[in-house]
Amino acid sequence: MKIFIGSDHGGFAFKAELQNYLADRHPEFEVQDCGAFLLDPSDDYPPVALQVAQKVVVSAGSLGILLCRSGSGMVIAANKVKGVRAVELYDIRVAKQAKSHNHANVIALGGDYLTLEKIIEILEVFLQTDLDQDARHKRRLSQISDYENNN
Repeated sequence: MKIFIGSDHGGFAFKAELQNYLADRHPEFEVQDCGAFLLDPSDDYPPVALQVAQKVVVSAGSLGILLCRSGSGMVIAANKVKGVRAVELYDIRVAKQAKSHNHANVIALGGDYLTLEKIIEILEVFLQTDLDQDARHKRRLSQISDYENNN
């Protein structure tokens, strides 16, 4: 699986640490850094979020990880890309349900509210959770896709 990771200044410090963690613990994943590549306190999150989201859409079965101060802005931007189901994660229960029920393919994590340890815990739960193929979830996801494709 490919993982596309990106951050603005708010998640910049965690990005390198998370990349190192993934390389050590999950060498089976191909991790691609989508920026920011330099710490710039005045950088903008939308270009990074959009780039990660676009890469996830064209690489079936991949995952996007976005790191910023809260996660909210990144999710708003990423969800503008057709086919993206981005969620802001702050808890392992939410991570499990977002993956299982909503088939989330981009996650955002807030550096102002989460420690590296909590980010790793949430990510591990997300990675280990299977997609629930129950008819009700498929129906709901289909309703979202239908709207995306027709509006």
